[in-house]
Formats: sequence, C-alpha cells, structure tokens
Amino acid sequence: MTDLTSAVWRKSTRSGDNGGNCVEVATNLPGTVAVRDSKDSTGPLLTFTAQAWADFIAATRRDGRAS
Repeated sequence: MTDLTSAVWRKSTRSGDNGGNCVEVATNLPGTVAVRDSKDSTGPLLTFTAQAWADFIAATRRDGRAS
C-alpha cells in the first residue's frame, strides 16, 4: 500500500465554490497519484501510477476538445 502521509492534496482551480462537490488530487508522491472525494477526506481513495494518470488526463483533454 502507498504511504500517503506526505500527500499534498489540491483541488482544480476550475472547481469554484460549488459546495465542496469535487475531487482532490495528490501528485507529489513518487510514481503515484492519489484521488479522493473532497467531502470525505478520510474516506476511500484511488491510487494510480503516474503514467496511468497522465494517460487519463491526456484522454480527457483530447475527448473534451472533440465536444
């Protein structure tokens, strides 16, 4: 299991003031990206390899432009 004690969590600058309905991402972990619900910071989270996260972001950006 990944040690998340040094995780620095951040929200997207595009989140705005939507009552906390967003995700937080920690990208400062070696080789790992962690994602959690901002409303439940002690709840479950997902971890991805840095490459899997980069692939996800690239696909999201690519698909977002097609719309």
